[in-house]
Amino acid sequence: MLKHIISINKCLMRIAKTNKLMKKIMLLFITVVLSYQGFSQEKPEVVHLWKNGAPGFENRKDEPEQAQDWWVKNIHNPSITVFPASKDKATGAAILVCPGGGHKALVYNSEGVDAAKFLNGLGVTAFVLKYRLAREENSPYDLNIHPQQDAYRAMRLIRSRASEWGVDPNRLGIMGFSAGGEVVASVAYGSGDGDSQAEDPVDRLNGKPDFQILIYPGPLGIPDEVPDDAPPAFMIAAINDECCAPPAVDLFRKYFKKGLSAECHFYSVGAHAFNMGYRTEYRSLKHWPDRLADWLVDNGWLSPEGKSDLKK
Repeated sequence: MLKHIISINKCLMRIAKTNKLMKKIMLLFITVVLSYQGFSQEKPEVVHLWKNGAPGFENRKDEPEQAQDWWVKNIHNPSITVFPASKDKATGAAILVCPGGGHKALVYNSEGVDAAKFLNGLGVTAFVLKYRLAREENSPYDLNIHPQQDAYRAMRLIRSRASEWGVDPNRLGIMGFSAGGEVVASVAYGSGDGDSQAEDPVDRLNGKPDFQILIYPGPLGIPDEVPDDAPPAFMIAAINDECCAPPAVDLFRKYFKKGLSAECHFYSVGAHAFNMGYRTEYRSLKHWPDRLADWLVDNGWLSPEGKSDLKK
């Protein structure tokens, strides 16, 4: 393709020497080509969690995903897509984003890509997780095993390549929407310890997030009592969300009872799945990401000092 572009460009340059109109066309053509090349270079990197496929399901790793409109499904080779913060903004903070979709599909653009790009604007490198879907028709996966396995592996993989991606392994958070919030819960409240005897060095690392962001989280995975080392939490939900306001209320109460760090915003309108607020008619929901930005700044996650910069 590049050879053809160069050849066409040379022809246009010859013509441009004698024709002012063609000179303008040539300049426009070059602009389009450069834009195309820039777009191609900026295509996000996709990294599969396991080189040979998910453990026990290696024979399915080459099955193609299905995607249409807002959803992605048929995920048998789980991965992270890397959205690096620009060098002039990068803070070293990183967040793994888990889209929702009821474990039947992933709301990949609205609850994955949009979130990643917003975080990039704050200087945060984002990683969007494609995890296996336990409620998809004919799924071979267990809701209590495989999404957690994917999330832990993703956290460990990011930490293993932290220097390559320019992130601080001690400022790695996790963000989940709806069912993605359940994936967050599956890794937030355990020790996250890796297997010190694992053959793969990635699996020896800790997978516990340093902080968590829960956007109308589903009810699965919330413990009866949060541990003393539960990661600081930011939560939002609409009070008229029958599914996912109660889990946020419940979790906030448990944090309050333990005196742990948490911030929660409940909105009077919006119901479920208002995503990043870009498509809602409600002003308050359009601005909820600003509350997240405030929390990240106020709690020191965007500064090199990290948690030591918390203002009590």
